[in-house]
Amino acid sequence: MTKIERRSFIKGAAAVSAITILKPSTVFGTKANSAIQLGIIGCGNRGTSVITAMSKHTNVNIMAMADLFDDQLKVAKEKLDGLNKDKGFGKIDPKNIYQGSKAYMELLNNKDVEAVLISSPAYTHPEFVEAAIAAGKHIYCEKPVAIDVAGVKRIEKAGSTINGKLSMVVGFQIRHATAYQEMVKRVQEGAIGDVVTAQLYYLASGLPLKPIDNMSKSEAMIRNQFHFRSLSGGILLDQGIHMLDVCSWALQRKPIMAMGSGGRDHNDAFGDAWNNYQVIYKYPDNIRVSFHSTQLGPTFGDVCARFIGSKGIATAHYSGGVFIDGEQAWDSGVIRHESDNEDRSQRAAGVFTSSLHDSNENKVKSFIGSINSGKFLNESASGATSTYTAILGRMAAEKGEPVSWESMQNSNESINPNLNLPQFG
Repeated sequence: MTKIERRSFIKGAAAVSAITILKPSTVFGTKANSAIQLGIIGCGNRGTSVITAMSKHTNVNIMAMADLFDDQLKVAKEKLDGLNKDKGFGKIDPKNIYQGSKAYMELLNNKDVEAVLISSPAYTHPEFVEAAIAAGKHIYCEKPVAIDVAGVKRIEKAGSTINGKLSMVVGFQIRHATAYQEMVKRVQEGAIGDVVTAQLYYLASGLPLKPIDNMSKSEAMIRNQFHFRSLSGGILLDQGIHMLDVCSWALQRKPIMAMGSGGRDHNDAFGDAWNNYQVIYKYPDNIRVSFHSTQLGPTFGDVCARFIGSKGIATAHYSGGVFIDGEQAWDSGVIRHESDNEDRSQRAAGVFTSSLHDSNENKVKSFIGSINSGKFLNESASGATSTYTAILGRMAAEKGEPVSWESMQNSNESINPNLNLPQFG
């Protein structure tokens, strides 16, 4: 019996649980038998961070890995083998380690892999998601879902085919942070009255350039993907998109249009991604949203979403509290200032300095839980909306003129990174 057949049997057994209740581990004898068999495509820092959360908080066995570069596979394997060991599972079999430009397909063709984490550069996401769906794999895809309009349309089309068959989630973990969930719920229920305007910002420090000596141009670009608009989509799609996703979630609307500015200032000569954007979005009901995104200088600034309404203001920082001021004041309990260091008793009572303290844990539990329960998730539509919103802001800033949602979608923008991938095998 294959893993997937075994999973189907477990779901069938659940249907008759009124007669006999058996844990999957009881049916098959070991924790390993009931573990989701997981593969990872793209073994860089973000991928290993997400898969670490999956391993620590859910029952998964990391059994396969794929990457363009052998050195990344070697570093990641040591980490992932350690995670498996902590759970009593074996090391990743060398035959399940795939390197090169077609490594993702080799992993997806592995019949024992049930679910896949796609954490490769964003320009690959549409192609890899389409292939994963065709292979019948459950998907956790990092954000953004694509770097251009054409890519988002591919995700929408692929996502429309999976309802009730597979889970596909997108890496917007903030939606699973307890503090943010409660704030958004209150905003939607009218705690701040009618939303009039919102302020969003993601003010990050500059990103150092990784060494590029003795490399082909393609390798140097890929290893420095966040410096290139054609690989990562730029900072609006890589970082700023988190705040735009919170805005789409809270307002339950798509923007009508955007106008903006920005540039690439005080940055390395290698790369073309802008390091600062200033965008104004207009939403239905005359709601205007200002958004600032930077990746500049030596110091990290702040990340915040603030919704200003007729009866109050809702504010959410990454670090600095999540709260509502006004007629229906509320506080999440997250410490508002770094100087207010929480002690052990406060932490035991649920007080944290980070508003995202439980976001990754809740996100991965939701994904793996959906597979185990058969109540599959499909976040392709919301992932597409937030990616479109980021693309709209980028397009308006780069054009230096207002751009409507319709004209952005009708542009069918397609960005080709022009990489020489066959050189990597």
